[in-house]
Amino acid sequence: MNRADNEAKERKKKVKSTAGKIHRLFLGKMIGIFLFFDLVFAAGFVTCFLYYQEEQLLGRFSPRTEITLEREGSEDFEVVFTRDEKVVRYAPSDAFRDVVLWGGIGIVSMEVLCVLWAFLFYRFPIRRRLRPLREMAESAQVLTNLAWEQEKMQNLTYAISHMDAADANPRLETHDSELAGIENAMNDLLSRMRESYREQTRFVSDASHELRTPIAVIKGYADMLDRWGKEDQQVLSEGIAAIKSESDRMNTLVEQLLFLARGDSGRQKLTMESINLTALMQEVYDESVMIDTKHKYELQKEAGDIVCFGDYGMLKQAVRIFVDNAAKYTTEGDTISLRVGINRARLCPYVSVQDNGIGMSSEDVKHIFERFYRSDVARNSKTGGTGLGLSIAKWIIDRHRGTIEVISREEIGTRFTVYLQTGEQQVEG
Repeated sequence: MNRADNEAKERKKKVKSTAGKIHRLFLGKMIGIFLFFDLVFAAGFVTCFLYYQEEQLLGRFSPRTEITLEREGSEDFEVVFTRDEKVVRYAPSDAFRDVVLWGGIGIVSMEVLCVLWAFLFYRFPIRRRLRPLREMAESAQVLTNLAWEQEKMQNLTYAISHMDAADANPRLETHDSELAGIENAMNDLLSRMRESYREQTRFVSDASHELRTPIAVIKGYADMLDRWGKEDQQVLSEGIAAIKSESDRMNTLVEQLLFLARGDSGRQKLTMESINLTALMQEVYDESVMIDTKHKYELQKEAGDIVCFGDYGMLKQAVRIFVDNAAKYTTEGDTISLRVGINRARLCPYVSVQDNGIGMSSEDVKHIFERFYRSDVARNSKTGGTGLGLSIAKWIIDRHRGTIEVISREEIGTRFTVYLQTGEQQVEG
């Protein structure tokens, strides 16, 4: 028998011993309570009996009455009341003595049955109630053994110290079943840390790549202007226009990066309030018609005002991103449709932006909200973009506890539908 079995056996013995002690203590208290009750009942019965007989025989009760008990033979007895030289004797009848005798026997019998029942059956409920304590003690013992067992701690230390930091996927392996819980928790933590590190590395790499292009263009045109732009008006105008364009693109990229950085660190605050979605979509529609004259815009809205709970500026920014995205990939002269209403199936307000543009493949739809992701068609087009707009829109909708539904078909078009919450508790919960 190994050490663990011996320890388990010892723990069971201790639990049984503790249950036995509690059981005996309970029986002792029960017997004590019954004895105390019997004494009080007997004293009360005798007092009431003598008081009643004195009033019946002498007319009234008096503390000066002397009461004695005289026996006649082995079984018969008389109660003698003496007051002021007046003596009265009372001999209880056989019927009375039978009632007292059998009543006492009945009470004592019930008490004995109660004690016997507790002796036979109360041990099991005690053990059942002690079971959580036993299980807690066993868990504590396992943890204690794990903490103080030198060999296992050495194995764990050795496995951690010999993990290869250069390995792309390092794992903790102790080959010990009792350390499996710690091993799995450590490997899970390592996996999450590696994934977080990869995301940060990819983010920095993509940001560097996106910033490198406008910086290179600005530097190239600055060198060209330094060489020929001072005397050639056409080169000067072309260089200034290119530098302004790339500066604006780089400024947009930096602002988007700062927005996402503040969001990741929890410093991007939202002002939540009840807002009018109908008015918001009307405002986006009016601005789009005024700014973009190359496309047709239409706004479809249900009767009455559609209300939701959120940050007006942030939600407008998200819708603006969807509209700008639609304008980039829609042929000039085509229509971009905006909608606002209540979804009857979900019982929530929604807004949608639909275009008749180039659309996306199902594979692209899976990745469009990833930072810096742009499909091959988008990268090869002349629309530009940083690949961060949809990531920002996704972050905003997520903070509003909303959902985004994307339906897209290549050469047919794309529709973004945003479902929002209506109540403060739902958004902040």
